[in-house]
Amino acid sequence: MNRLAEDVRQWAARSRERVDRAALEPQLARFGRIVQAGDGVVLVEGLPDARLDELLEIEGGVAAQAVDLGEAVIGCVLLGEAAAVTAGRRVRGSRDVIRVPVGEALLGRVVDALGRPLDGGQPLAAQSTAPVERPAPTIVDRALVDRPLATGVLVIDAAIPLGRGQRELIIGDRGTGKTAIAVDTIINQRASEVICVYAAIGQKASSVARVIEAVRRYGAPERCIFVVGEADAAPGIQWLTPYAACSMAEHFMQAGRDVLLVLDDLTKHAAVYRELSLLLRRPPGREAYPGDIFYIHSRLLERAAKLAPDRGGGSLTALPIAETQAGNLSAYIPTNLISITDGQIYLDPTLFYENQKPAIDVGRSVSRVGGKAQAAVVKPLAESLRLEYAQFLELEVFTRFGTLVDERTRRVIEHGRRIRAVFTQPQYQPLSVGEQAALLLALSERLLDEVPLERVGSFRERLRDWLAAQLPEALALDDRSQPLSDEVRTKLRQALAALAQAVAGQPAAAGG
Repeated sequence: MNRLAEDVRQWAARSRERVDRAALEPQLARFGRIVQAGDGVVLVEGLPDARLDELLEIEGGVAAQAVDLGEAVIGCVLLGEAAAVTAGRRVRGSRDVIRVPVGEALLGRVVDALGRPLDGGQPLAAQSTAPVERPAPTIVDRALVDRPLATGVLVIDAAIPLGRGQRELIIGDRGTGKTAIAVDTIINQRASEVICVYAAIGQKASSVARVIEAVRRYGAPERCIFVVGEADAAPGIQWLTPYAACSMAEHFMQAGRDVLLVLDDLTKHAAVYRELSLLLRRPPGREAYPGDIFYIHSRLLERAAKLAPDRGGGSLTALPIAETQAGNLSAYIPTNLISITDGQIYLDPTLFYENQKPAIDVGRSVSRVGGKAQAAVVKPLAESLRLEYAQFLELEVFTRFGTLVDERTRRVIEHGRRIRAVFTQPQYQPLSVGEQAALLLALSERLLDEVPLERVGSFRERLRDWLAAQLPEALALDDRSQPLSDEVRTKLRQALAALAQAVAGQPAAAGG
């Protein structure tokens, strides 16, 4: 008993010593109370010093963001489970904005908009954090887009090329393959050093799982980050998802690396913001969207850039996705996004239902920047492709009415049909720059015009193995390669002609 009493006295003495050494300073804590709660938003009173976008902590462990500052009441968006939040609960201000973990620890992980793991893995050991909202790089901090971002989709890289640091909108009706193009672009970066960040905004859990599984199976998941705000997540988490994903991507850009950011999709993001704004009783505008609906997307997409060499030379390429209704490109959100971005890839439902996949309408798609950064080995081979394809589409209309055509027109039409057949590409099978150069050379030299139309797909499928055996240096071409020399062009043409003869059922040329 005496031993126990002695231990207690020693513990008390040590405790008093620690208390005496502690620096006791007054601390100011600001508290308010919830006056109204429901549907993912709360109204708080008693925090007159709260700042816009400040992180607030609600009693019970739920976080919120101050988005609407009134004279007496603050409108806040909940970033957690709303069922546990009721009127009367105490709210504390943090005097800080929302921050997310950034860095190498995120690579290969699936997280939410606050950086919390969703993949069942270990907690993140991120070394630093970054605010979800950041100003876009200034003009003097930017450089010209001068290097291509290869998507592996031939019709894009040849006719609608993208550059590193560009913002290219992928737009089309529901179920026309918008996400498929973005996923193929992510998969194609397995052969590059580009880091990929995929932000799922308001998507079904099954759709997100398919994307993650496809990247893990075909791509390089160890260089990818998946930021998920599912359809059943809190509206505040969905609203925050693209900004959090952009901050995670910016960390690598500022370190001098190239990053690809896919935002799937901003139409749902706008709908979530409209919902939150109406619940906070903000004045509605066109189609009930608030007046700053343009600004929320412009301030996000302007963060994509190619940085100047003295800023590290990194790049952030954004591929936002938007959904149209019945192909209406003049709707409110689509027109906003088209005016913000550097071009759009439009997917036509008619082409999709005709089994032309990817269903990209070349005539209504445009890249306002990437053409200047197109791969040097591909650019001279694709210069006349858009014009030839457009002429074919115009002439093909007349043949549908049984109109008789002359021999020259027939050749134009047959050549155009082979261009369309080459543009048809299976999902999860991106093409290397060397394969694209070979296909474009075969088209420009009209080597496929004598190949039966139904066998053009076989030509494309056999191309890689054929080049690996006949001309392996062609497969070594990349986005930094120079245009084909006359010698390499001649060898490549001979190899392609031999493959065309073999596919057409004719004997292969000797030495081909």
